[in-house]
Amino acid sequence: MTVYRPRGHRHGLCAGAASAILLAALATAAPAQAQAAVAQTYEFNIPVKDLDQALKAFGDRSNTQVLFTKAVVQGRKSPALRGRYTSAQALDLLLKGSDLNYQRTASNVVLIREGAPPASSMAGSAAEAPASTPAQESAALDEVVVTGVRKSLREALDVKRGSDKVVEAISAKDIGVLPDVTIAESIARLPGVNATRDRGNDSQAVVRGLGARLVLGTINGREVASSEPDRNVRWEIYPSEVVSGVQVYKSQSADLIAGGVAATINISTIDPLDYRGPEFVLRAGPVFYDGGKDIPNYSTTGYRGSGSWVRKLNDDLAVVLGVTAQRQKNGYGSFTGWGYNDSNARPPAGASDYSSDVNHDGKVDYTPWGAQMSASRIDQKRTGISGGLQYKPSQNFELKADALYSKIKITEVQDQTVWGANNWGNWNTGAASNIGWNDGVYNAPGASYTLINNAVVAARLPFSSVQTVLAKYTEDKDLFAGGLNGKWTGDQWTVTGDVSYSKAKRKNTWKAVRFEAWPAWTTFDWRAGVTPTITTSEESIKLSQTADLAGSHDGPERLNDELKAAALDFARDFGGDSVFKGVQFGVRASDRTKDHTRFTFAPSATGATIPTSLLTAYKLSDGANVPALLTADIDKVAAVAYGANAFALSNATEDLASRWAVNEKVYEGFAKLNFAGDGVGGSWVTGNIGARLVHTETSSDGQQQDTASAFKAVTVDNDYTDFLPSANAKLDFGDGKLIRLGLAKVIARPPLDELRASRTLANWAPWTGSAGNPKLKPFEAIQFDASAEYYFRPEALVALSYYYKDVDSYIGWKQTPATFGGQTYTVASPANGGSGHIQGVELTFQTPFFFLPGPLSKFGIYSNYAYVDSNLKEFSPANNPLRMTGLAKNTATVDLWYSNNGFEARLGWKYHSPMTVIYGWNGADLQTLETEKTLDFSSSYQINDKIGVRFQVNNLTNEALRMYRDNDPNRIGRYDSYGRRYLVDVTLKF
Repeated sequence: MTVYRPRGHRHGLCAGAASAILLAALATAAPAQAQAAVAQTYEFNIPVKDLDQALKAFGDRSNTQVLFTKAVVQGRKSPALRGRYTSAQALDLLLKGSDLNYQRTASNVVLIREGAPPASSMAGSAAEAPASTPAQESAALDEVVVTGVRKSLREALDVKRGSDKVVEAISAKDIGVLPDVTIAESIARLPGVNATRDRGNDSQAVVRGLGARLVLGTINGREVASSEPDRNVRWEIYPSEVVSGVQVYKSQSADLIAGGVAATINISTIDPLDYRGPEFVLRAGPVFYDGGKDIPNYSTTGYRGSGSWVRKLNDDLAVVLGVTAQRQKNGYGSFTGWGYNDSNARPPAGASDYSSDVNHDGKVDYTPWGAQMSASRIDQKRTGISGGLQYKPSQNFELKADALYSKIKITEVQDQTVWGANNWGNWNTGAASNIGWNDGVYNAPGASYTLINNAVVAARLPFSSVQTVLAKYTEDKDLFAGGLNGKWTGDQWTVTGDVSYSKAKRKNTWKAVRFEAWPAWTTFDWRAGVTPTITTSEESIKLSQTADLAGSHDGPERLNDELKAAALDFARDFGGDSVFKGVQFGVRASDRTKDHTRFTFAPSATGATIPTSLLTAYKLSDGANVPALLTADIDKVAAVAYGANAFALSNATEDLASRWAVNEKVYEGFAKLNFAGDGVGGSWVTGNIGARLVHTETSSDGQQQDTASAFKAVTVDNDYTDFLPSANAKLDFGDGKLIRLGLAKVIARPPLDELRASRTLANWAPWTGSAGNPKLKPFEAIQFDASAEYYFRPEALVALSYYYKDVDSYIGWKQTPATFGGQTYTVASPANGGSGHIQGVELTFQTPFFFLPGPLSKFGIYSNYAYVDSNLKEFSPANNPLRMTGLAKNTATVDLWYSNNGFEARLGWKYHSPMTVIYGWNGADLQTLETEKTLDFSSSYQINDKIGVRFQVNNLTNEALRMYRDNDPNRIGRYDSYGRRYLVDVTLKF
């Protein structure tokens, strides 16, 4: 008796007891598990060979154990098997023309035997077998049951292997199986993918060296609205519990929605009829964040909870409902550099006033505008509801509806100190108010400074401004995304219709109380390699706390994004032996409107002294080294500083320059021809060739400023058409060896906020302005992809990928002179113009340690490394341009995992080298994110079939986030210390 198990199953059977064991092993009628295995399709490439070898290849590809005697298969040949089939269809074809049949057990074990199939079953389906108990079956077969993270990795490889495109995948068919809290954390571990952190959370995705602006995000293949001003998707809003899978398409085909130059990231939600698992899954537990442990009157303990219900109402109808709730209390400290004064409005180098030439060497020196330290007490509440319905009354018709609603409410109390706001920028030019010196603050008596690359990076200065700012930020965000999908399948034709609607809203406000003091001395040092440090000659609480500065109220700021879309697709299966297997074609239309408004006002100061009894001083033990911060009840302090009702919204006036709206209509059509046939080297080639035609119409409304107070309303229309051909081919050489090739033209439409028609001007020296550009055209690229993959075991892969993108029409920010009202301004606005190339390689290696003995075989590794290079540059700084946004030359992930008897653990390390990022909502504010190395730990234990526990630590080494400006590591941009996140929860399944 030969027992062939897919590579990865290590246990064998005693040959002498084989017949008796098989009778015991062929258990009860195949339930849902076997039915699911029968229904799943796989890509096969098995040439004509001995039947025993063909059956082994079949078992490897379909993760199926195959049992047969030598006598049954001896001397038999199998026909060639090439193409995509279910395991049942594949077995039918392999055994076609012989007198052999097969039976399948409840645990997807296949027995090959001679003679007609049993009367109770049919060959080619999961046959019923003589009754035995599950315990007998388990004992007889001694199977390795793969569950949890290990099962997820295996299923993800099946998706990758079966795809006709270059794709990375995450599988979560079992609810709650992923070790990550949000899907953003899972995406960031894929090859060539990075994520930027916001408030300590992985947020927006960067793929293959291209920033979030060039990544298209979809849910169930549908584009979604976003509460960001551009198009970017914040992936952390999607809890891992509501996701059944994620696909990151790195190569393009005609049937994919246009918009992803870097990649298209698609989230798949649960199809309830296809679900195999417990009906109810509940998970809940506390979350502790230690980044805010030093902040007074602030608890750093939050919670996470989720529940899901999947119910088959009958064989044709099923529903799924999920609810998630989270309270995040991740306080942290953030140090910010305000950039550098390089204005030509200062006296030139060599003039009698040296404010632009600090060391009098005849060269312009750059001086910092100031710096700020903020401790944020975050209270973030998230609630999500998701639901789905699947109705399949026949094999020919299927109807699916799904919806997701997410609500996020953020309250962030900020204790801030601002240094050097009035004189570090060195505006002093000999006026009587400048304390008597006419050579700038850096050459005042007793002052000292350090210059690196003509920039002041450290100094000791007299009488520098110190502002205490007590602020409160609130943000409410809502997202709804839903759709209806119907599919009819005939003998040769398939027709699919889809309609969707998505809406996102954001409302945020920021209010602040400000007061100022002037200590005798202040020092700062933030050069590269140094933790940002500031000292003052007096303690914060001892400085005069006179409310002599106007307050700030920014908001309410409102953003709305609404997206409607409809698609109709047709597919025709040609059948037969032709090399052309079928054709797909379809149309899609979408209508999207994003609008933005902002109000602001500044309450006048009363000049009253703030009682020290209202203030509390404290220091943070992590992060930047700065004097103690002050905290207080902002409403009580505001009442003293500005009087009652100072922050009443009735005082607000609209910032007209921030009023804009963009409407975008997109009309798309595609056609794709699928092919399959013999290829070079005995390979089986499958693939497609096609094209997508995309026509885009935009209409941008805005307010343009011409003078200090004059605005005019404008509307600017634009349209463009793109023809996007694509081709993909997969060469399957058998035995798990594949080569993929892809060639396509791709686009990514401009960020919506950069299409705004508005313009604002600063009517004082140095006379600057900022504007959108409604005439922007999309990013464009022609890309080539190649990937060599070897699936040497069911859970194992080694792969090497190469890609090259010839980029045109890259969008960046430029500064150009423009004259309004007789005054010339330097106006910053986005523009097309950058062109060049980007290329890279990606290496993936993952495997269980099957080659090690005993308990060590339960360990495994998931790892990847990516290298990317490009000659593309941003447009700033003009004398030393930054690398393209998102480009990190080196990225790596190494996960060491263990899985055995219900216990799982993962130690995950993530690395990226420096990369350019847009931090915040201003696309012109480019900074460089320093190298990050983060380490996470996750573990879980399934106590029994119903109860499991999980423990996680995120950011074990407390890796800080550090950014720098102007392509110079000595010019600090940001330094955040988020601390660690601890999570403990319990999962109930029933």
